[in-house]
Amino acid sequence: MRLRLRQFRPRTGPYLHRVVQPWQPLRHTWLRAPEPLPIGLLEGDHDGLSRLAGLFSFAACSRRTIVHVPLRDGAPPDEGRGEPVDLVLAHHTLGLRPSQWPELRGKLRQGTPLTVRTDEARTARDAASLRERWERADFREELRHTTHARTFFLFGSRDVFAHTATEFAQAAGWGPRQKGVAKGYPVLMSGLPVLAQPPGGGHPVEVLICYRRDPYHVRFRRPGRRASRPPRPAAGP
Repeated sequence: MRLRLRQFRPRTGPYLHRVVQPWQPLRHTWLRAPEPLPIGLLEGDHDGLSRLAGLFSFAACSRRTIVHVPLRDGAPPDEGRGEPVDLVLAHHTLGLRPSQWPELRGKLRQGTPLTVRTDEARTARDAASLRERWERADFREELRHTTHARTFFLFGSRDVFAHTATEFAQAAGWGPRQKGVAKGYPVLMSGLPVLAQPPGGGHPVEVLICYRRDPYHVRFRRPGRRASRPPRPAAGP
């Protein structure tokens, strides 16, 4: 996938950071964090979920980059509870602290254009590697998460981000085919995988991934199906 991004190089003290954002906003996509309820919601159209798949794939291979997806200024539908929040992806090895984010976010000005291509084959291999280790007793690769300053943070590793990218790609590809989509209803497709759970039990923390058709919906082909041209109109008499 080809991603058009905006790159920033803010500095805090002696540290120079690299932050990227989508070049164009994800207009029909929004996120509600799983707080105070343990269930959050990420809802988007084909374009939004596809680009999120690409951004998670990019984050998987970019250990020193912070991926910031502005979502809090969108206009979510009336259903649901909680205010919209932004999304930030970062490798846990980067050491980003959520308390640093308001200062960093305030310095995201005059970004420069950046175009990258994601490697879908590598993303699929990394995701498969995670699934192979999923059932092991020593499995510790999770998406750590927290909410701060109207931003939902996800901290993970290459394989965890890659696996999440495949979940978004499936939701984007198969969402338009689901029953009720044509009437404008949201459809549950998946959820953020392997979210870290707080100690003490109780209802597990979840962030549901839902598809909702945008007002300018066009037809999409299923993942893996070859494109075909529409038949030519019959010749006149």
